Amino acid sequence: MEMKKRINLELRNRAPEEVTELVLDNCLCVNGEIEGLNDTFKKLEFLSMANVELSSLARLPSLNKLRKLELSDNIISGGLEVLAEKCPNLTYLNLSGNKIKDLSTVEALTEMKMMKTKRKMKLVHQKAMRRRRRTRRRRKRRRRRRRRRQAQNWEREKRKWASPT
Repeated sequence: MEMKKRINLELRNRAPEEVTELVLDNCLCVNGEIEGLNDTFKKLEFLSMANVELSSLARLPSLNKLRKLELSDNIISGGLEVLAEKCPNLTYLNLSGNKIKDLSTVEALTEMKMMKTKRKMKLVHQKAMRRRRRTRRRRKRRRRRRRRRQAQNWEREKRKWASPT
């Protein structure tokens, strides 16, 4: 289902000005950008767009009351400075499962007002990066063990065929 249609379903015959929570998980966004979400969502405090194949936050409208933003399992790799301008009251941000490779892309968030006022901002992305590194290490270890076993089996077979019976 496309994002515009999903927004209309989630409104449930309410005006966009009245909505405080909006969950758009698992819907499709065209060209990796936000569609159908605009400045009329003035009271929006919680927005979830998990697993929507989002690659850019350029079309994010100004959401002054937004406190929690869920952006997990997308393909975002940068452009997070938009959040500082458009979501000044943001206190929770989940970026886990995105294509952010290093923390320099997240540094744009340190300029936000919320960081200056020392509010707690949870960057779940860091935890996910550590988890990904751990799983990569485990995979490497398993591959090495498998290769070592294969080499040992090969040597054993060679000896078996080479020895006179």
